[in-house]
Amino acid sequence: MVTGTFPPRNFGGVTNVSYNLAKLLAQRGHDVTIYTTDTGNNEWSRLKTQSIEFREGMAIRYFRNISNLLAFKYRLYLSIKILSVIKKERSNFDIIHIHEHRTFLAVVVAYYARKYKIPYVVQAHGSVLPFFQKQTLKKFFDLFFGYKILKNASKIIALTKTEAEQYKKMGVDEDKIEIIPNGIDISEYNNLPKRGEFRKRYQINEKDKIVLYVGRLHENKGIGLLVETFSEISKKLKYVKLVLVGPDDGYKQKLVELTKKLKIEDKILFTGFVTNEEKTSAFVDADVFVNPRTDEIFGIVFLEACACGTPVVCAKGCGLADLINNKCGYAVEYNKKDLQMAIYKILMKDLLRKKFGKEGIRIVKEKFNWIKIVEKLEKVYNLCKI
Repeated sequence: MVTGTFPPRNFGGVTNVSYNLAKLLAQRGHDVTIYTTDTGNNEWSRLKTQSIEFREGMAIRYFRNISNLLAFKYRLYLSIKILSVIKKERSNFDIIHIHEHRTFLAVVVAYYARKYKIPYVVQAHGSVLPFFQKQTLKKFFDLFFGYKILKNASKIIALTKTEAEQYKKMGVDEDKIEIIPNGIDISEYNNLPKRGEFRKRYQINEKDKIVLYVGRLHENKGIGLLVETFSEISKKLKYVKLVLVGPDDGYKQKLVELTKKLKIEDKILFTGFVTNEEKTSAFVDADVFVNPRTDEIFGIVFLEACACGTPVVCAKGCGLADLINNKCGYAVEYNKKDLQMAIYKILMKDLLRKKFGKEGIRIVKEKFNWIKIVEKLEKVYNLCKI
């Protein structure tokens, strides 16, 4: 498996997914090796690991990035040593699973896989089309590398039907595409923290309704719209708090300035990076979880919210919109009016909130169990050929 980030890094959807898949494959008797980098939890820190470690049945190679800053902020995972290592170790592998698309790691590994006739699988994790930032650079990359990486793959894994359509737009044959969602470790949610722990830690009034966002503070996440929407809600509700959980990814200062402009800085809480335990506590205490990003193909964070019994509001463009809408929350158009209406409705209706919470727990247990997902992945591996 090839992934830019891997534990002990503490956050990131791809980090979480690649770890869980690799761990379960190893438990099921497969010989699993991970190629990753030493990208840490912020731009100033690298992971304190050996170049190769053996944990939970996996062999994990941590390649040193030329620049940790570039790796953390711009996903430029650059390591020269991987060139010599993969040439030396290529005969060890029956199949390669690349959890990347537009990265140096993907270019190098796909090239050698093709050269030495090793079938490989690509899983882009929601970054198939060149949305938002750096569109010109992404199109330039695709011209020289991106299309080839996809074209030469034995199989392509899409998280949802929406992402499958995106692969088709990139020229991928339909018969190459397999839809396998991300999963969640249900056992981690069997014993949830007591309600009120997060409020106590951050001194949030017991009367306050909590609107929660969890994720990187990045411009393309739609957090600006969420803050503006929350400003309107706070005019109707006296006791309400917007909690933004996650590390700064270059956008926090603009958000701080926006809250001051809207005169709601006393109703906003920036927690910064938190542990998994704190994050779970935040979900448990929240009255609604909101992620308004329109191109969120999957978003493991939605499953985490549902597993904690927290209602969800997402954008209609989200890959999980059909699953969420009117079942465990609402999927709405990307505008202030619709977002406000959905959040306000959930905050004000206790029975609706409880109903959505129970349904969310049921959906996660039935549809997103990691064991079932790994079984599907094994079948895809068995179909792979050059």
